[in-house]
Amino acid sequence: MGIKIPVDQEPSGSLHVADLARLAQATTPRLRMASETARTQSILAIQSALIEKTAAILAANREDVEDGRRASLSAALLDRLTLTPARITALAASLETIASSPAVVGAIEQRSLRPDGLEILKTRIPLGVIGVIFESRPNVLIDCAALAIKSGNAILLKGGSDAGRSNAILGSLVRAAIAPFLPADSIQVIPAGDRRLTLEMVQLNGLIDLIIPRGGEGLIRMVQENARIPVIAHAKGLCHLYIHADADVDQAIAITMNAKTQRPGVCNAVETLLVHDALAKTLLPPLMAKLLEAHVQLRVEQPLLDLYPQLGLTLATPEDWDMEYLDLILSIKLVPDEDAAIAHIQKYGSHHTEAIVARDSAVIGKFETAIDASCIAVNASTRFNDGGELGLGAEIGISTSKLHAYGPMGARELTTSRYVLHGSGHCRR
Repeated sequence: MGIKIPVDQEPSGSLHVADLARLAQATTPRLRMASETARTQSILAIQSALIEKTAAILAANREDVEDGRRASLSAALLDRLTLTPARITALAASLETIASSPAVVGAIEQRSLRPDGLEILKTRIPLGVIGVIFESRPNVLIDCAALAIKSGNAILLKGGSDAGRSNAILGSLVRAAIAPFLPADSIQVIPAGDRRLTLEMVQLNGLIDLIIPRGGEGLIRMVQENARIPVIAHAKGLCHLYIHADADVDQAIAITMNAKTQRPGVCNAVETLLVHDALAKTLLPPLMAKLLEAHVQLRVEQPLLDLYPQLGLTLATPEDWDMEYLDLILSIKLVPDEDAAIAHIQKYGSHHTEAIVARDSAVIGKFETAIDASCIAVNASTRFNDGGELGLGAEIGISTSKLHAYGPMGARELTTSRYVLHGSGHCRR
């Protein structure tokens, strides 16, 4: 018998996020005491419902996409918004990975025994109530809900208005699926389209333990400026790829094409290409030809413009080096050596993902050591900095703020640790 998805009521003017947060918070004792079996069953129930209700989900998503087209969203942003049968299948597979991954709640990280026989354990516990604010990608709702379940947390999810229908049906699906195993109120989906609800959400000190914003610079800035609770920022992905003079040409071309064109609207797509100037007349012509063939607009400095006037390149402005395009646009800069590439990345990088294509181990070692980013890719695409690709099943965000996590955040990063002491009448002397 299939899961019945209730029809959510339209949000009323009297809706208060605090009320939803209180409902979520009230479930946290049960979530802490829930068995790993219940968590696993909940995630697998979501997986089954996702597959069973694919047609209804796609129908709702098509309406969101049509609205996006009418609103003249870019092709890259429409791609972020779009669900397909293949993407739902991949989403279901990620739920399988999360469900089957090792338990994190109650996991013992360290165990020691004092000379007097007092046992000291360091164990992992949930954070409590997590709030996630995200834009465009409706798959984020499923990823975040599943990771919250795995980590024993309640969660409030606030998506953007562009995916309002998709998020509504997915949220109802999740709540209905987990109800036989965990409190449905541990998952709260806040209606889209009201900025006041977002502002209320980020100020609920005492009801929400952590806010994770996933979106553009405007959203991140608004949350950081108004939040009264801790924030882990999933900031912009201004990712760079440096191609060193000794790079394997075929590898460099394949990696660049993958990093820029596979899905240009995501945060781990490359935005700036740094190329050793020794390759200006060897690697760059075939590489730029392939990029232009893929309809990528190339923004370059004057020397490259003068060198290849026939290609119809665009002159880069100073602002281009600081841009996360999320589109088929790529800035290209010639550099004299790896030190210049590192300096450029240190100035403009967003601590997300930085990549190098090179053979010299000393150059690679210097790049790895000098660059401060949540992920360094050596002879590999920036697109691999993703929770699913790195074995987490999914991610609730990619932290670029270092505290309390750095890089893709899976279930483990949604817990903290505490000490548990086991004694037999021990008293301190």
